[in-house]
Amino acid sequence: MKNEYLFELKDFHVWVGEKEILKGLNLRIKQGSVHVIFGPNGSGKTTLLNAVMGFSGYRVTGQILFHGKDITRLPVNERARLGIGISFQRPPAIHGVKLRHLIATSAKTNGRLLDEYARKLNLVDFLERDVNVGFSGGEIKRAELLQLLLQDPDLIFLDEPESGVDLENIALIGEYTNHLLGKKLRPQEDKTMKELRREVSKSGLLITHTGHILNYVNADVGHILMGGRIACEANPQEMLNTLQECGFQECYRCFRKEEDHVKR
Repeated sequence: MKNEYLFELKDFHVWVGEKEILKGLNLRIKQGSVHVIFGPNGSGKTTLLNAVMGFSGYRVTGQILFHGKDITRLPVNERARLGIGISFQRPPAIHGVKLRHLIATSAKTNGRLLDEYARKLNLVDFLERDVNVGFSGGEIKRAELLQLLLQDPDLIFLDEPESGVDLENIALIGEYTNHLLGKKLRPQEDKTMKELRREVSKSGLLITHTGHILNYVNADVGHILMGGRIACEANPQEMLNTLQECGFQECYRCFRKEEDHVKR
């Protein structure tokens, strides 16, 4: 029987040095489903994505399953090759490496789409520039999105895609993030964009601090990450509305009650 979940975390713990950051996460994402994680600063949101990708500096226990395969001990490049992609919150500048050449190393889709996507994302003049060197916040985020569009992963991690981005850029990034995920675009999409549109929906795990990206991206499930654990799960837009009205104070109260109940 085929596993209905594309991605699963089972009792996932993460340490940085001697400090335990994530304390037994359980998370399941179906094919075509987009999940959103909210949480206060320092709650471990970025740590979660980096540890799942297999970056160094993290000690993990538990299981990471992707397409039903245990990838917990695989190196970063193998996880990417299997179909996991990530957009970083603060990606580094890479001197001496042109954006076009970096994309060519991981591009899975037809190479002719590079110039078309670059045009749509206003990045044609950046393809021959060193990666992220002298780029603005919006330009960096668009370059990250361009790389993911050409990599064409099955599971996409997005770490605060609206961070450091102005309103004009967030609208563009939101539209093409939806396209990357195979979600429905807005009615004003043009003929060329319709021709590029994917038929198969991707899965995603999106971290947001402000929630602005949800004005553009169609998300299915929301989570609150708090105290190293997933405190609750709900409709992401309803969750965002509550957070905008009450902040995380209500979440803290609810979380403490749940912890006290477990201890008893």
